[in-house]
Amino acid sequence: MRRDTFLKSMLAAAAAGTLPLSAFAGANIKMMIPANPGGGWDGTGRALGKALIESKAADTVQYDNKGGAAGVIGLAQFANASKGDENAMMVMGAVMLGGIITTKPPVGLDKVTPIARLTSEYNVFVVPAESPLKTMKDVVEQFKKDPGSVKWGGGSKGSTEHISASMLAGKVGVDPKKVNYIAFRGGGEAVAAILGNNVTVGGSGYSEFAEYIKAGKMRAIGVTSEQRLPGVNVPTMKEMGYDVVLGNWRGVYGAPGITAAQRAALAEMVVKATKSASWKEALEQNKWTPALLVGKPFEEFVDNEFAGLRGTMHLAGML
Repeated sequence: MRRDTFLKSMLAAAAAGTLPLSAFAGANIKMMIPANPGGGWDGTGRALGKALIESKAADTVQYDNKGGAAGVIGLAQFANASKGDENAMMVMGAVMLGGIITTKPPVGLDKVTPIARLTSEYNVFVVPAESPLKTMKDVVEQFKKDPGSVKWGGGSKGSTEHISASMLAGKVGVDPKKVNYIAFRGGGEAVAAILGNNVTVGGSGYSEFAEYIKAGKMRAIGVTSEQRLPGVNVPTMKEMGYDVVLGNWRGVYGAPGITAAQRAALAEMVVKATKSASWKEALEQNKWTPALLVGKPFEEFVDNEFAGLRGTMHLAGML
């Protein structure tokens, strides 16, 4: 049987949940999380790890956090250290694509193996609870008056929150190159900066700020979704008159050099994990939208996302 035909049949079996348990029984997964603890990738990786164990798709999961440069540092380490390792996985997402576009690293996603998209999420903009800027309108007025005085804090350069801030600048007549963006190595650092009043506005996936919004330590002033998020009483940027809509998906890749059968087995492990109670609970708690996509369709999705994101970043004045 041809390699591509075999892969298609294995992925079809994965989607149907019909691969034999022996395809992944006893797996000891090594999970690269290319970000510091406390952020969205960290939460996604650990939620997936818990689901892999609960669903008996894996026996153990070991985590390795390596933050910096929108995940590009962790990507390079993963690609170089895990060649041919059928039990290695790496969390990644839209933010990594932005980082690759802006930094042009020697090691890109073409060096590793696409497995599955997991979730989609939208960003939320927040201000510290005691900020004199109460709404997005207040922020925009200050931004237009003195762009440099508004410090935007979030993930690495090229992250979805960075792109969203640049898109907003263009929509309100501010030169996107004047966005005073402060990049942090992970969600934990960004949270500390917001709570410490070291930035004017913070941006991230809603799940990363949810507990602080609920506790009244941050004030949510806008989300980048088309419609309001279910159960979240925060206006969209679009309904406030700012046409800024941008999603933030996350997924997993496997190591370089694995076989078609090993790739399909990893896909089946992920599919099995997403059917677990703990994964469904994580989706609900974090307001993640399930967006499972495996195999060739996921690979094509990433290629299309690269093209679309380059266009968006160019229009936003970032390239």
